[in-house]
Amino acid sequence: MNNDQATISLLVDSVKSGDQASFSALYDLYSDALYGLALKILGSEEEAQDILQDSFVKIWTKIRLYEETKGTIFTWMLNIVRNASIDRLRKLKRNSSGEIQNQFGDVYSAEGIENTVGEDLIGVKEKVKGLSEEYSVLVDYLYYKGYTQQEVADELNIPLGTVKTRIKKALEDLRKVLVSILLFWI
Repeated sequence: MNNDQATISLLVDSVKSGDQASFSALYDLYSDALYGLALKILGSEEEAQDILQDSFVKIWTKIRLYEETKGTIFTWMLNIVRNASIDRLRKLKRNSSGEIQNQFGDVYSAEGIENTVGEDLIGVKEKVKGLSEEYSVLVDYLYYKGYTQQEVADELNIPLGTVKTRIKKALEDLRKVLVSILLFWI
């Protein structure tokens, strides 16, 4: 664990114990990137600000559920904001027609968002592009564009079972590649 990770881990532990100053520091550290994600998905500054506020309330109340062994705090918070943004977008679009995600594309390509997740550090995007097209397109839709498996099946006009089988295989293939990379680093 490097120094930055150790510092963030201590910060998260302080937030878990109810320290508001540490929560404020966590907010300062990640709010810009999380706001950028919400803005990219929703396309509205007002909605993105609302989602960011709601998400940080949820982060504060649910921080005890975060497990460091399952991923970084940023990834955990990113998923909260991403899911809340997609839910809000669906609610907003319910009364209108049109695609939910096609107009927004890749959530990591938003202006002003730095990819602090670190996926490019070990080349995840490159490895995803190296999968066969039937797998890489599914990973793109599900993980980068925020589609559900059912939405992918509808969008690509393939059975839901096929989507589930292919994404399982794609993730198995990625896991093998990434484990070998991580073992190389160790």
